[in-house]
Amino acid sequence: MPSSDRITVRRGAEHALYEGAEILRILEAGLVAHVAAQTKDGPLVLPMAYGVHENFMYLHGALANALLKSSTDSEICATVTIVDGLVLAKTAFNHSMNYRSVVIRGSGRVVTDRHEQMVALRAITDHVAPLWDTTRELTENEIRATRVVALPLTEMSAKIRSGGATNDPEDADIPFWSGHVPITSRFGDPIQNSDALGEMPAVVARLSGLDAYNRQET
Repeated sequence: MPSSDRITVRRGAEHALYEGAEILRILEAGLVAHVAAQTKDGPLVLPMAYGVHENFMYLHGALANALLKSSTDSEICATVTIVDGLVLAKTAFNHSMNYRSVVIRGSGRVVTDRHEQMVALRAITDHVAPLWDTTRELTENEIRATRVVALPLTEMSAKIRSGGATNDPEDADIPFWSGHVPITSRFGDPIQNSDALGEMPAVVARLSGLDAYNRQET
């Protein structure tokens, strides 16, 4: 059941998911969250890297980031979407997409505790690729220049669609093609920077050829 009325899925309710473990799997697979907030200049949506730890989604950006500044103790909304395919029906009205998506709503909280800041920054870094332990430690200036916002994972819902097109029964015999086209995204071979020193981390080497939305093997 949904945790609140405002994250209840109404259109396409048959595709809705409210079970926490399933939602966390989508968040684990995603790479970018689109985050919306009301700023002094009007509504703003920005794509952001994110990490999940325990009961929070953590977002980070520069101290001057307008959206993160506005999210302090105010309502924000974060969405994560993975497009898995195009669904092509016999009529344009029934075209669709296969996807996995999550919507999270709640009040943003600026993280000020140093331990939680470091936990959050590690979670964000390692969510993209687990490289926190293979880079130098952050400096005090870098930490002070970074704002971290915590969004509680209490109001969230997901929608998932998979499979082929749903055609109207009266269109069963009309001579038009229908089906679905999978979409995949894969990591290419790493390209070394000119100032790179030392061996390439094993987790980077292993990314080559992996599905970008299934990085658990790294």
